[in-house]
This record gives sequence, structure tokens and C-alpha cells, in this order.
Amino acid sequence: MADDVVVETRSLSKVYRDFWGRKKKTALNALDLKIHKGEIFGLLGPNGSGKTTTIKLLLGLLFPTSGDAFVFNEPAAKVEKNERIGYLPEESYLYRFLNAEETLDFYGRLFKIDPDVRKKRAAELIDRVGLSSDKKRILKEYSKGMRQRIGLAQALINDPDLVILDEPTSGLDPLGTRWMKDLILDLKKQGKTVLMCSHRLEDVQDVCGRIAILYNGDLQTLGKVSTLVEDAQRLEVRASNVKESPELRADLEAVFKKHGGTMEALGHPASTLEELFLRVIEESKARPGRRYLPPEEAKVPVVGNAPGQKP
Repeated sequence: MADDVVVETRSLSKVYRDFWGRKKKTALNALDLKIHKGEIFGLLGPNGSGKTTTIKLLLGLLFPTSGDAFVFNEPAAKVEKNERIGYLPEESYLYRFLNAEETLDFYGRLFKIDPDVRKKRAAELIDRVGLSSDKKRILKEYSKGMRQRIGLAQALINDPDLVILDEPTSGLDPLGTRWMKDLILDLKKQGKTVLMCSHRLEDVQDVCGRIAILYNGDLQTLGKVSTLVEDAQRLEVRASNVKESPELRADLEAVFKKHGGTMEALGHPASTLEELFLRVIEESKARPGRRYLPPEEAKVPVVGNAPGQKP
């Protein structure tokens, strides 16, 4: 693994079998993936596509049927590497009769954090997630959004290098959603790596630099969000105080200036990540068995090519 690769999977597969050992479900099929240090990576797919299985394999909660998974250059099955990971599951299952302070103290003890550091860090996180006025209330009395906030705080109590977030904006109102996205971007500024799963695609598009889309355990597409949602077949020119002009790019600035206008943007218009997601899934249904291959490995056209990209 390169020094800047935090997570890597190599032909990672997981097959669930029944009592007699017969194949029941291929949850993940030969996943090849790299997540680099300091990036926010989105892992997307419909229910049953393999996202949760991938996370559990990375955390060492499941063992692969074949292939390998590495986190911080260590095999994913090595439990010690989890000391550098913060995890917010979709359902946090926190102890309902503890308050916010007691919850963070409990998880801090699990990481063997010094009592003084634990107390200080818990206070800072409670304030950071906006629960200072409710820190003495037991979690049973919290709303879904408040439980999501304290769940995030427990995921950060060990000051992790890798943060795994499963549906982080679930249960949050629009203001809480914006707060969560700002916090995720702040984690990136701190140099942390974030792996994020979400069904709210507009949130993913706002914060993620790269994404992977899974369907039925297969990787269908992988790349930069800005590239994948770009419509390379169309060209868009936006300008103020000037009418549209048919001239080519080389002449546009001069034309706009001549007519008293200013060129504001020139480039390919982008669709939304939601549109990309739905298109990839529909193509996957229509062409079962097709899988994404990196450009250097692709020998035949594949579903996962970015729009406009030649196979």
C-alpha cells in the first residue's frame, strides 16, 4: 500500500451460505477500492448492494470469503487498528439510560483514554455537537436527531484518523443536516479520512470528492463526483449583460468584452448525483453481470465509465 492509502481492498468478496454450506447470497464480489488519506469518500448503493458488508469487513466484524482488506497498512482483521477508527452506525444503539457525559466517558474508557483527557474531550465534543444544554438528560429522552449528534460525538472521542459514517444525516432537520455536512468538511480540514454511506445523494454530492456505487455486490462505477456528473456531450456558457453568441471559446471573451459583458462560467453542465445513481442502477439491471474495471484493465465497454468517457 502507498503511504497515502488509508483503506484498500483487493478482490474482496463475501458470500453468505446456509446451514448446509450452499451459497445463499453474494454480498460482495471482488471489490477493488482505494481510499486516500484526507479525502471524503462516498460509498453508495441501494439496500442490499454490499455497503454495510464492506464496512463490517473493514472493521473486522466479518471475515472475507476471499480477497483482502487493509486499513492503515494492517489487515482489517487486526483489531488493534480500530483504535484509530471512529464509527457512526446507522442505528447507534447507545445505552438509553446514560446521559451524554456518561456516554462519552464510557466510550472513552473503552479506548483507555486518560481520565483528565477524557473529561476535557467529552466536554468539547458535547459542545461541538450542540448538546451542551441537554448533556444531563438521559438518551432515552433524546430525539432521533439528538441521538445522531451524540452518536457522532462517541465516534470522535478517540480522535480517530479514519471516520466511518453510515447515514450521518439520518433524522436531522435541514439545519442539522447543514451542520453535519459542515462538520464532515471540517474533519477533512483536520486531515482526517472520512468514509461515508448515505441514501441522501444531495448530501454526498455536497461533501464527497470521490464515490463508488455498488449494486448486487458489484462495483458499478468509481471516480470523482465532479467528473461522473458532468455532461460531456453538452457545452454551457454563462455570461451577464450579453446575449448568447455562437462563436467558439477562443472568441468568447473578446465578444463578451466588446458587448460590455463578462464571462462568468464556461464548461460542461453537470447533472445531479441522484441522476447518475439512478442511471447506473438502471443500466446494471439491464446488463446483469457487468462490472466496473479501472481504465487500464478494461478491455470491453463497461457500465461504470463516466458519461462521455471512452472505454
